[in-house]
Amino acid sequence: MTRITITALTVATLAAGAALAEDNPRPEGLAALGPPPIPADNPMTPEKVALGEKLFFDPILSGNYVMGCAACHEPAAGWAVQAPISFGYPGTTHWRNSQTIINSAYYGKLFWAGASGSLEHQARSAARGGVAGNGEDDMMESRLAFVPEYREAFREVFGDDWPSVRHAYMAIAAYQRTLVQTDTPFDNYMRGDDDALTEQQKRGLDLFAGKANCIACHSGPLLSNEAYYNTGVPPYDGWDSDPIAQITFRFELYAKGSTEEMYRTTKDDPGLYFRTKQKADKGKFRVPSLRYTKYTFPYMHNGMLETLRDVVVFYNNGGGENEFAENKSELIQPLGLSDAEIDDLVAFIESLSGEEILPDIPDIPAMEPLPTAGN
Repeated sequence: MTRITITALTVATLAAGAALAEDNPRPEGLAALGPPPIPADNPMTPEKVALGEKLFFDPILSGNYVMGCAACHEPAAGWAVQAPISFGYPGTTHWRNSQTIINSAYYGKLFWAGASGSLEHQARSAARGGVAGNGEDDMMESRLAFVPEYREAFREVFGDDWPSVRHAYMAIAAYQRTLVQTDTPFDNYMRGDDDALTEQQKRGLDLFAGKANCIACHSGPLLSNEAYYNTGVPPYDGWDSDPIAQITFRFELYAKGSTEEMYRTTKDDPGLYFRTKQKADKGKFRVPSLRYTKYTFPYMHNGMLETLRDVVVFYNNGGGENEFAENKSELIQPLGLSDAEIDDLVAFIESLSGEEILPDIPDIPAMEPLPTAGN
């Protein structure tokens, strides 16, 4: 699959900002966000995006006709869930924090441990996940076929005689690639508007790229290098008291191929280990973008930090401790920031978010009996 890489976007946006005033240079390693990458095998069309928007908000793509994409990615909650752990399929809970899908089009690795390499694959994994949508492809296709509007849309967009769930995931991915925000105060500043950031935010930017060294991991237009680190985030505290959360966690440990010893004794999320089975990867998670984070509290892979200030204080203290302390990144060291500097850094991080994106929810079409032969 051919993709426009983020590296290419970085070059383009940096070139566009080459005329910035020499007396107010911007930090190297950061850039305004350009257009999202579009895969060659799923080109964008207005009709495909419109279909994907309906499917995103329609719970038809789930096991129980309730847990659609928007169930865990609510626009009014930062296109995520404002709770430590995302909602789970009825009878379960989820086991990780729900990430915003704003700007997810730029990621090369989706989910906290990078389990999906595209939005198309991510949509499929979420719709079919045992503690997420819990749907089955044949059942979801059958439901789609009972909706005349969908039969017509799939025929127009994909040439399907009958709706294909694979094409449904492609349409949802196309819609998600429209959910981008490239006009934040930070973007406008990087493009040359000196007044786009307040003086406090400019001080925070200097700290971000300098003393605090946030840029070591949160770099490029996306403000993420998409690498994996263990930063010492403590385990999710719900596993101590919530029996459903305990059952779900053990289910995930079993389903993702833990050893028997790990299954019986582990009390923390192994993260990247599930994909690599390397002990050195236990507790590591992909660096999230800092964009749109003003609206996506709480933070970290398990929601254990409530506010952006909590996050900055966490790193100022040198991170925390978890079950996999031997894998904690050497990058995580006490920063020595004063309270005023912490406030400045938080103010800058808030400049990475623009206005909330709150669309009108589309009307969801209803099912009707299938036409009989000859009609």
